[in-house]
Amino acid sequence: MGNLLFGLTYASALGSGLIAGLFFAFSTFVMSALARLPAEQGIAAMQSINVTVLNPLFSLVFMGTALACVILGIASLTKWGTASAAYVLAGCILYFVGSFLVTVVFNVPLNDALAAVAPGSSEGAQLWNLYLSKWVAWNHVRTISSLAALASFILAIRKW
Repeated sequence: MGNLLFGLTYASALGSGLIAGLFFAFSTFVMSALARLPAEQGIAAMQSINVTVLNPLFSLVFMGTALACVILGIASLTKWGTASAAYVLAGCILYFVGSFLVTVVFNVPLNDALAAVAPGSSEGAQLWNLYLSKWVAWNHVRTISSLAALASFILAIRKW
């Protein structure tokens, strides 16, 4: 059981790191680049990104890490008092709430709203400005949470 939990912790660290890097890229330059384009082009590009990201490899990393965090979070409660349990639980909460749930509750609805507009429409242009500010703000939360989860998992592994 210990080896399985260690492996899940290690995999969660890798998953959190990969997701943190992806979100970091969007927070630091991708969304800025899209915002510099005319609204129609920025909308069309983001709509394409939102369709393309839904692929098996991304889903495995993003949702697999969330599932591992649920399993590890429960296991860490049963192993409370061990040197790594608090770090594992912190990493699980940070990733699951700050990355996975924020995505589901905030970013995905914004993506769905953007998918429903025509890129060249006035409705699309109005939504685009709102989308850029809200989506990016929530993406910053996801970036910081995923990075903090990675740090927590690394600390857990060091304490193992």
